[in-house]
Amino acid sequence: MKEAHRDAYLAAHNLACRRGERVLFSGLTLALAAGDALEVRAPNGVGKSSLIRLLAGLARPFAGSVERTGTIGLIDERPALDEHLALGKALGFWTRLDRSAAAFDRPMLDRLGLGELLDVPVRYLSTGQRKRAALARLLGQQAAIWLLDEPLNGLDTDAVSLTETLVAQHCAGGGIALVASHQTMALPGGKRLDLAELAR
Repeated sequence: MKEAHRDAYLAAHNLACRRGERVLFSGLTLALAAGDALEVRAPNGVGKSSLIRLLAGLARPFAGSVERTGTIGLIDERPALDEHLALGKALGFWTRLDRSAAAFDRPMLDRLGLGELLDVPVRYLSTGQRKRAALARLLGQQAAIWLLDEPLNGLDTDAVSLTETLVAQHCAGGGIALVASHQTMALPGGKRLDLAELAR
């Protein structure tokens, strides 16, 4: 277990989320410790992405509270890469900000199928390529807690398998992974939360 991830912890206590005048879900309680993974399943509109934002601290809950120990790494529909920069320079920006060389680990970039794309502007990348670039940035963050919103969108079979492997390795190293996905994803431990059961 990585020393930096040893104390990782993510919990929600009686969490409720409101969008406009509608309460999407309420009474959500969970607790994840180092090495845990959780799959969140629900139909569109129930609040999977909203839950991710609440857990990341990007939105305030309607009720309840969130407790976190450890840094957060987030993948959602916005890859946070400058559309006007070549991929290599866009990743380089985050490498400097995160103070980590891991995002530019060439074997990992090749493993993600990005090694030959570093000179390509981000705006020309496919959905799957952007997802893999977001994974490179996530790895560079070396965050203890991974929050992944639809991480498999646009990925082919090999890239899905690689994503599952990376999540498993992250958890084996003491990290936490919470994954919201429409697609079935193999996660260590097999824990699952059906958000629809808490929908109002």
